[in-house]
Amino acid sequence: MFALSRRMAISVILPLAAGLSPMAVLAQDPSQMPPPAVTVVTLHAQDVPLTTTLPGRVTASAEAEVRPQVNGIVTERLFEEGSHVKVGDPLFRIDATTYQATVAQAEAAVAQARAQAEAARREAERVGALRDRRVASESTTDNAIAARDSAEAAVKVAEAQLQTARIELERTTIRAELDGEIGLAQTSQGALVTASQPTPLAVIRKLDPVHVDVTQSAAELIRFRREMAAQSAEGQPDRKVTLRLADGTEYAQEGRLTAAEPYVNETTGVVTLRLAFANPDRTLLPGMYVQAVVQQATARNVILAPQEGVTRDRRGQPVALVVNADNAVEQRQLTILQDMGNSWIVSAGLHDGDRIVVEGLQKIGPGMTVTPEERQAAAPQAAAGGAAEAAAPAAGTGEQPAGQSPQEPAEQPAAEAAGAETAAEAGAAQPTN
Repeated sequence: MFALSRRMAISVILPLAAGLSPMAVLAQDPSQMPPPAVTVVTLHAQDVPLTTTLPGRVTASAEAEVRPQVNGIVTERLFEEGSHVKVGDPLFRIDATTYQATVAQAEAAVAQARAQAEAARREAERVGALRDRRVASESTTDNAIAARDSAEAAVKVAEAQLQTARIELERTTIRAELDGEIGLAQTSQGALVTASQPTPLAVIRKLDPVHVDVTQSAAELIRFRREMAAQSAEGQPDRKVTLRLADGTEYAQEGRLTAAEPYVNETTGVVTLRLAFANPDRTLLPGMYVQAVVQQATARNVILAPQEGVTRDRRGQPVALVVNADNAVEQRQLTILQDMGNSWIVSAGLHDGDRIVVEGLQKIGPGMTVTPEERQAAAPQAAAGGAAEAAAPAAGTGEQPAGQSPQEPAEQPAAEAAGAETAAEAGAAQPTN
């Protein structure tokens, strides 16, 4: 109250000190006060791609677990952890002494079987010649032929056992079966490994390209496929898919949709989609959380309205204050499609060339005359928190409290001026000493 009285007194004393008469001071019209200054942004219609943001995880495009196929003691690790390996590169060596002995034994068994087969063949030939001269019986001949065939089969068995022994000997050197990045070794020199152990010795992952698995509701997937079919019929290029990383930055490479899970999860009602992205710099790592921004369609002739210039009325409808050609304030009800960075995509309520108020909303209301100050419209940024920031304008000073009309804040300066005039009249009516 004291501050208000002081302002009214100053409003009277200063003109008197400047040489104006009391009647001239009292004759000042409050309506002649300068219009409040507001900051506006001039809007322009444009075509804007509509996108949907889907959460997902990065996965390797291929993954191979390095496991032993024979039992033994690890004698050597032949790779550098975290390095790039190629198919056939040696990774581990297992003690091969036992397997070398097995190969030697199998080679001897093959030689023995071949010798026995050769003896059986010659015996069968002699018995056959005796049968031709009717010296050997048919039974003796049949036995000789059977012994020959059995010896030849024994050779094949011995050769197969030799091949198996050589394969196991070769497997004592564990090699890469995939081109990719190899992780940390899960074993060390001197450790006993077995062919049936559950833990892999290491894991190789192919990181260029990588996959991003995202989830989308079944209804959105149906709409998306319809739009893709229409786009393909019109000969338009494939839609862009970009990634938003965990720190809010956008990944430099664009991706593409490669596959969709052929069923809908009964519990969540979503479908898993697989996207592919080039990853030459190994920026994307398996397990990383990302957000895939998928272009769904293109909105034609829409307005990007700054979010700080959009509030909500008492019914919860989005509204904006616009300065017309006469610098008068108009309130517009908006139709919003979605957010885009720090802006709203508005399909109705705003037009090309409109000047939307972004600062000073608390000082004005519809019908008031203002002094607009232009601010350049910033390019919309695809910030990760765009949807969360959208609630800030609605909760700010642009929305009027319940029970108060939008014009009431602007009427307060006029009320103060009227109070000052009343106080001046009361002072003039007092008799002078």
